[in-house]
Amino acid sequence: MRYLVLAACLAACGTDDADVAGDYATQITNRDNGCNFPSWTAGDSTSAQVTITQSGNNVTASVAGLSALALEAALGGHVYTGRVSGGSLDLNLFGTRSNTTGNCTYTLNSEIHAAISDNVITGQIDYTSATNGSLDCAAIDRCRSFQDFNGTRPP
Repeated sequence: MRYLVLAACLAACGTDDADVAGDYATQITNRDNGCNFPSWTAGDSTSAQVTITQSGNNVTASVAGLSALALEAALGGHVYTGRVSGGSLDLNLFGTRSNTTGNCTYTLNSEIHAAISDNVITGQIDYTSATNGSLDCAAIDRCRSFQDFNGTRPP
């Protein structure tokens, strides 16, 4: 019975997950281009507007503007989904845009790992391939490109 009371208290007490909802102005900087994306130069930066919505520890991050168009063209989507735990965010965007090279068919996936402190967000965006395993995929198989980012939201 004691354990039942403890479990009920823990469930009712909630979590200390950060409130991450809001509109963020972010600066994104290209880093390693392991997937050999065209027009990707390490050190180049761009800005992006991101709106994060939150329900409990479930989070959705919607990228807007030209950055959304770039994600749509490369991955087939511009909305990340995931979870917040404490002040850490882990979000995914699983690509739906199919690409081919020879007998290789692949999509690109993206994952965001971020930390939020007050109104500041910082982190990394990873891009990886998901292939059909064909030998023609050798150039893209298990590739990883990434960007660093930081941003703020109005208080």
